[in-house]
Amino acid sequence: MNEVRDRPLWVVGLGCQRGCSALELRLLMEDGLRECRLELADVAAIASIDDKSDEEGLLELGRGLGLTIGFFSARELATYESQLSHRSDIAFERTGCYGVAESAALAMATRLTGSPATLAIPRRKSPHATFALATAI
Repeated sequence: MNEVRDRPLWVVGLGCQRGCSALELRLLMEDGLRECRLELADVAAIASIDDKSDEEGLLELGRGLGLTIGFFSARELATYESQLSHRSDIAFERTGCYGVAESAALAMATRLTGSPATLAIPRRKSPHATFALATAI
């Protein structure tokens, strides 16, 4: 049974190139969270595509922040395509879905709450990564 929540749950979605550092991912997260006046402590989880389940920078970030990282297949992420703010043909060529950060954030927020999620911050980019923030109650 789902826990009744009165506060939003915040989930960060991240996509990254191979070898992207935990520091670059963290700085991108912090910049994005400031847009909503949130801090790292407000984040419930991180999410990405399953192809990144061995990506050291992503794993280091999750460990360092003490956050669960959820990984989703391209097929699972594709179900969120209609909610994406941006459809990347490059992402589709490389991963099989049109947006990793946004769809992963939506998927994880939905998984954790059992409720539909929405994007609070659409895709933001750094040189080697993408960030998005989703929320659900």
